[in-house]
Amino acid sequence: MAGRINDDDVKAVRDAVPIDAVVSEYLQLRNAGGGNLKGLCPFHDEKSPSFQVSPSKGLFHCFGCQEGGDTIAFVMKIDHLSFSETVERLAAKAGITLRYEEGGYNPGHQRGERIRLVEAHKVAAQFYIDQLDSPEAEIGRKFLAERGFDQAAAAHFGVGYSPAGWDHLTRYLRGKGFSDKELILSGLSQDGRRGPIDRFRGRLMWPIKDVGGEIVGFGARKLRDDDNGPKYLNTPETPIYKKSQVLYGIDLAKKDIAKVSRAVVVEGYTDVMACHLAGVTTAIATCGTAFGGDHIKILRRLLMDNGSARVIFTFDGDAAGQKAALRAFEDDQKFAAETYIAIAPDGMDPCDLRLAKGDAAVAELAEPRTPLFEFALRQIVKRYDLETPAGRAGALDEAAPVVARIKNIGAQHEVAVQLAGMLGILDTQFVVKRVAQLARWARDRGGKGPAQQQNPQRGYDTASPAAVSSGPALNLRSPAHRTERELLKLAIQRPELVSPAFDAYGADEFTAPPYAAVRQCVQDAGGATGAPSDYLDTVREAAPNDTVRALVTELAVETIFAKNVDEAYAGDQLVTVRLRAVDRRIRDVQGTLARLGAQGDPEQLAAVQNELWVLTQYGQSLRNNGAAAL
Repeated sequence: MAGRINDDDVKAVRDAVPIDAVVSEYLQLRNAGGGNLKGLCPFHDEKSPSFQVSPSKGLFHCFGCQEGGDTIAFVMKIDHLSFSETVERLAAKAGITLRYEEGGYNPGHQRGERIRLVEAHKVAAQFYIDQLDSPEAEIGRKFLAERGFDQAAAAHFGVGYSPAGWDHLTRYLRGKGFSDKELILSGLSQDGRRGPIDRFRGRLMWPIKDVGGEIVGFGARKLRDDDNGPKYLNTPETPIYKKSQVLYGIDLAKKDIAKVSRAVVVEGYTDVMACHLAGVTTAIATCGTAFGGDHIKILRRLLMDNGSARVIFTFDGDAAGQKAALRAFEDDQKFAAETYIAIAPDGMDPCDLRLAKGDAAVAELAEPRTPLFEFALRQIVKRYDLETPAGRAGALDEAAPVVARIKNIGAQHEVAVQLAGMLGILDTQFVVKRVAQLARWARDRGGKGPAQQQNPQRGYDTASPAAVSSGPALNLRSPAHRTERELLKLAIQRPELVSPAFDAYGADEFTAPPYAAVRQCVQDAGGATGAPSDYLDTVREAAPNDTVRALVTELAVETIFAKNVDEAYAGDQLVTVRLRAVDRRIRDVQGTLARLGAQGDPEQLAAVQNELWVLTQYGQSLRNNGAAAL
């Protein structure tokens, strides 16, 4: 069995794959200043970007949830991979051949479950593509042609065909070295009477990819009347495929979604194809499930929730489409983007619309028209007889709570005014006040204060009250903490500016225990003076645990708060931290002097008085001469 991956190869992989390129596959990044990039964190929900990436250091850190690390750590976390699986995936991306110690190169044994399942899907996708040219697949090619998709379109979207026999793919994958257990686990095969058989048979096949572009499942369309299965059959839930967490076409659409801050949500695979071929390259679709919260998280990270972001839903005009639109509105407030609904006048979906009226009609359909909230309200209002007072009152009772859910107070007020117009209620302020009252009640019932932090100092081996929180909150507690944080950022990011003076500072000069722990890491790594090229890696490796290591990463990524980061600024931070340490020591010595009193041991008294004099002179020198006195 293969051993661990060679350390030099791991380093080569880490250096070869830029962290910003990898992170950009999952979320939109924008300039954060100081050479850093920022985006919405993929590891927790947030309204404004607190996730930062430092391309020059190869590190990321979220100042909201405290997740951080290098490229390998990011991929491990976001795709739930083991260390070796992650290194192998990145090595393949960089074209690096890995060496394995204690047994040589043996990737078949080393690779983890997820990589094996993804590989099986990749092989299966090519198998299906090859089968689309077979005589048996004529029915599939005809289906595509009738919907306006030629061979080039099928190739662009990776459309294929699954043979009608029982086990064509299963036997093919076995021949490629995949075990029956892997085939069942992947969802490509299922148990038959005499062993595994193909799950998909005699169908058109669409590969479903995750945000990173890896094939994790398939959507299969029925072609024959004697097929007793559902019209569309999707991959079942597997270790790599969760239907609530995938969007068909996201791999093709993500760059344009981020570029133009717009996403178009359609209902099917052919609708996505029609939109993209018509120039609407931001179209995506869910895979056999309703559009929900996990889908919103994917889009929000790409849209960055800026003020111009738009999400347009193009549901069918039938009752099912309207129901789907109302379901989407249930999650509307999870978006910061504005949401709209687009329904063709004749109720056609984008695929049919393209066939009937051409690409321009599809592009026109995808333009924002009716706000989703307005559509939802009109669906409610039309169920009531607005000619009667009772009907207007009933519609208001049902619609007002919907408007009250709008979080933006200004938008809530505007929509309440619109609702009054829809209902024909002349007293607009009555409707506005009713909505505001419901919003207050909702906040009072569901509003909770900020969660209490549990064990915030875990990992720092201290119970000091000085450190009431880890991470960025510390620099808000006192000027001392902010300055200590700035000095540590300089020591990690620009060691040449603070050395050699910094290396003479003791850990006790940092009042926050987390910062004292980081100071110790720098010392254990050999100090800031003459920092080598791998200095940052050495400091991170010197951390005693993951908590301290995360703080080192955080300090390495966070922007230094200075317009000009130079020796003068560094000197100010060095002096301030040292001066505060001196002042603290003076207070301690004065306390000792007071306790000794006039009746204390003369020799001890003289020693304490002498220390107090030296400290006082040193403090005065720091105030007068600045960094020159260090």
